[in-house]
Amino acid sequence: MAPTPWLDRFDPTIAAGFIAANDTSVGLSKHLGMELERYEPGFLRAGLDVRPDFLTPIGNLHGGTIAALVDHVLGCVLYPHMERGQWAATTEFKVNYLKPVTEGRLTAEATIVTMTRRSAVVRIDVTNADRLVAAAQGTCTIVDPKPTA
Repeated sequence: MAPTPWLDRFDPTIAAGFIAANDTSVGLSKHLGMELERYEPGFLRAGLDVRPDFLTPIGNLHGGTIAALVDHVLGCVLYPHMERGQWAATTEFKVNYLKPVTEGRLTAEATIVTMTRRSAVVRIDVTNADRLVAAAQGTCTIVDPKPTA
């Protein structure tokens, strides 16, 4: 197995802070009701409840809801492994939609595949009622903070 030095950099304090911040989230993650549920080294589980306003006219969950959840966990899984002040910028991701969703809760499990100081690849599986409904993979660029003058 390849070495994974980023696993050694896992900071449980940052992970706990992200979970505690669920109540104070802002923007799209708050609007959709996303909740970060559990961090472990190289892993994050998050979820959101399917609401009627997320459904298409034919009664299925809009794929954009799943894509938003994927994008959110794609970056969030990285923060406990990054240096303070760095941030993760999604470069790209691909989602395969496997089954329709009409109700219940989505659970996204993000696993870091590889991570360097400058980039990371993350795999995300999205389930609904124990059915795999989407599989995704994406890349984030890890950005250092701008130097202060």
